[in-house]
This record gives sequence, C-alpha cells and structure tokens, in this order.
Amino acid sequence: MVAPPVASASSTDKEVLDVQETSCCVVGGGPAGAVLSLLLARHGIPVTLLEMHKDFDREFRGDTIHPSTLEILDQLGLADKLHKIPHTKISGPTIKFADGDFQPFNLGRLKTCFPYILLVPQVRFLEFITCEAAKYPSFKLVMHANVTQLLEENAALRGVRYQAPDGVHDIRSALTVGADGRFSIMRRLAGFEPIKTSPPMDVLWFRLPKLPGEPEISGGAFGGIGGGRILILLERNDYWQAGLVFPKGHYQELRNAGVEAIRKSIAEIEPRFGPHAESLTDWHQLLLLSVESSRCPLWHKPGLLLIGDAAHVMSPIGGVGINYAIQDAVVAANVLTAKLKSGHVSEADLAEVQRQREWPTRIIQWAQSLLQRRIIAGALNATQAGNRPWQLKLFASIPVVRDIPPRLIAFGTRRVRISEV
Repeated sequence: MVAPPVASASSTDKEVLDVQETSCCVVGGGPAGAVLSLLLARHGIPVTLLEMHKDFDREFRGDTIHPSTLEILDQLGLADKLHKIPHTKISGPTIKFADGDFQPFNLGRLKTCFPYILLVPQVRFLEFITCEAAKYPSFKLVMHANVTQLLEENAALRGVRYQAPDGVHDIRSALTVGADGRFSIMRRLAGFEPIKTSPPMDVLWFRLPKLPGEPEISGGAFGGIGGGRILILLERNDYWQAGLVFPKGHYQELRNAGVEAIRKSIAEIEPRFGPHAESLTDWHQLLLLSVESSRCPLWHKPGLLLIGDAAHVMSPIGGVGINYAIQDAVVAANVLTAKLKSGHVSEADLAEVQRQREWPTRIIQWAQSLLQRRIIAGALNATQAGNRPWQLKLFASIPVVRDIPPRLIAFGTRRVRISEV
C-alpha cells in the first residue's frame, strides 16, 4: 500500500501562504462536524471547521432528524428554532403487502417530546447549525478548503494542510477530527482501512411532484413491493421524495431500460402515483445511492479522531446515519471538552470516544444487516408482492418486541445527552 502523504509541521513550503493555530480542527462540514464544532465553540474552545465544498447547497440524501437529535438540540435551546424551518414529520411508515398494510414501527408511542422524525433539507440544517456556531467568537468556518496532507510532529498528528481558492494553508491543532463522510479523505490519508459489507441493494432517489387531490399516506411515509423492487415515498412540503430499491448489481440493467421502465415500476407498485411518475422524463432526474455499510476497527491515532461516516458508514435502513453521527459528536464533546481546555488530549481520551460509540454502532449495523438479509432481500428476489413475512407478524403481535424497533431508530441503544463541563 502506498504511504499516505504526510508533511512535517516544521517544513517550509513556499506555496504555503500562512500557518494558522486552533485547539481543534474539524474536517468535514456535515452534521457530525457542524454539531461538534458548535458544542466546542459554546465552551470557548477555538475550533476551525473545514468544508471542501464552496457551500452547503448540494443534493443531500439524508434529511431525517430523529428524536435523539431533537432532544440534543432541545438541550441547547434550538429545537423550537429548528421547527421554524419548513419541514414535514414522519411517525411511522406504512408498507404495502399482498395481504394488507403493515406499519413496522410507530414513533408515536415513544415517551419523548418529539415522537416523530423531522424531515428538514440537510442544506437548511447545516446552515442552521453553523449559523448558531458562528455566534461564538471561538468558531471559524472555512469553505472550499480541500485537505491534501496531514501535518505530523513527534509521531502525532498536529494539523492539516489544505488547498483553498487563494492558495495553500497549514492549520496546526492539538486535535484534528475527521468528520468528512463516507468517502473520507482524512480516513484515507491516515491509512485507516474500514471493514466493508455489501448489502444486497442499491437505491435510485428522485422527486415526484405534488398534484391536485393528493393521496394521504399514513405516518408520512410509504413502502410498496412489486416486480423485485421496493418503492419508498416520503411526504415533503411541496413534493414527494421517492426511492426505488433494487438488487445490487442491476443498475446498468435499469439504466439500459430507461426512464419509461422506472415510470412503469412506480405505477405497478403504487397505481396512485402513476400520474406523478409521468414527470420523470430524463435519467438525470434520478440519483444513484450505492448502498454500503462499513466500520473502521480503529477510529483514532495520536492527535486524530474519526467520527460519523468517516468511522462507520451506515446503510440507509431506518435513516439513522445522520443521528448516529451527531451522537458521535456529542460523545466526543462530552469526553474531550475538558481535555481541550487543559491543552492536552491523550490517545486514551480518543479511545474512550470509540469505546462509548462502537457498540451502539455495531448493534444498529447488525440490525440493519439482519433486516436486509431476511426481509428486504426476499422482497427484491420476489417477482410480485407477497404476504407479510412471519417475522413481521410476530413482531407486531408482541408489545414488548414491537416497541424495540422504534426505540432503536429513535435513540439507538441508549439516549445520548450533552454533559455540561
């Protein structure tokens, strides 16, 4: 394996315009990086957030804010403000089988002030969090900052080198956090190798317009099965967010069949949305999500911590990825705030963050994998809609068991709270 590029922190490079100093450099302006930066900044810790894109306005797929995140924001006094952003709510999806509809989970029974999933465009959520962080003088956001090298000193990471439109910059920090997503540059530069699995599905995401006399969908979300595919519909303010789930490895087959075949699949699975599907006229309206799940055995090395998708990529099952990433950020802030204030973060401190977050991650990935193998794979292999699997019928008939999925989806294995330092 080719060694990742590592620059000496003391090297003199004529291309480097300046050397900046901060206590914590967070690489990646997604939910995990933005929330961690906010939590550190509110305690007066100098934190610089580097985001490689020029703005947050791009096509995100994860717009689900779960009860766990809403409770965290409520601790910060921000939940009510977030609800002022145009949104919709999901209490539980309805899945259509040949022998009737089935609701796999219902968040409405949870004991929380937020018994629902809030659907907010991620671009709005990230703008909201970073605007709140910007109220603290210790926070700095640098957009269009593409990390190219790690800065190492005495066998520990002491910052990064990044390329910006105006040139090359170095930023030195006591701690660098890689929160730059499923295709993490920080993970690659640091030489971490995730353990990958291959879920038996991929997803085409697209939008469908709202039309006069819209059908009502119980719980704000719908799933239908037919022809070896699964149709997902999420109600948004002025459109339907739709996804077509199909067996992994069949994308080129779908692409060759063209948009007309996609319209036909939608109409066959859910005839009520046949008229909506007529809006699909060009393949560029469809966005492929190649589903994967992975986890790094180690999330840290001296001076560096990985969180969120950089440390563990989640399957889209349950839409939990954003919320597990934010829980990582909260635990990291809980463990490291006092250490950063003192100016010393040990690798044992970073290991403690992984210790607290690894098992919740492994448990939800195991549950996602089980659901994919036992139920979703069976639906994708069926040529027509079948009856409800016996496992689902059993879950629905036992109250104690029935309430496990909504708790896992809403909070994970346990509620994560902000610890005041």
